[in-house]
Amino acid sequence: MAATEKEQPQISVQPEKLKQELENEKKRAEDYLARLKYVQADLENLKKRTDRQLAETRKYCTEPLVVELLEIVDELEMAVKAGSNSKSAENLMQGVEMTLRKLKKILEKEQVSPIECIGKPFDPSKHNAVAKIERDDVEECTVVEEIRKGYIMKEKVIRPSVVKVAVKPVFKSQKEEKKNE
Repeated sequence: MAATEKEQPQISVQPEKLKQELENEKKRAEDYLARLKYVQADLENLKKRTDRQLAETRKYCTEPLVVELLEIVDELEMAVKAGSNSKSAENLMQGVEMTLRKLKKILEKEQVSPIECIGKPFDPSKHNAVAKIERDDVEECTVVEEIRKGYIMKEKVIRPSVVKVAVKPVFKSQKEEKKNE
């Protein structure tokens, strides 16, 4: 038996030391928990503040554009007033042309540009075809007439062009055959 007693390690139990270590670990855990709660509250406040700022930005993001458009409205109102007081349509026309140029500059500044479509192949991502026109002088599916101008803002189509597209003409004999059928 003496041999077995020597092989067993001696465990020295020091309850006071263990209690102190446990107490220290509890304090560390409480400290970490308090820090975590603080960080969570800080994160939640940041999220709320960011949401408010984003809502505010969305609400007024077009304000600079609207202010510029209001200048255009003022000029158009002055042109209409001048046109009603004047016998000359030329003055009214000059005012409207000047206003149109100014409006186009505003659109250009906002990176809005017209879609060039006449003579181009029909592209459903940029064009909305509302009619077919028989033409033999251009390739089939070529845009031959623009009814309403389309616009691109940066790289995105914000309004497609409304167009008429060329189709090969049906010859008289083919038309007559279709009528007889």
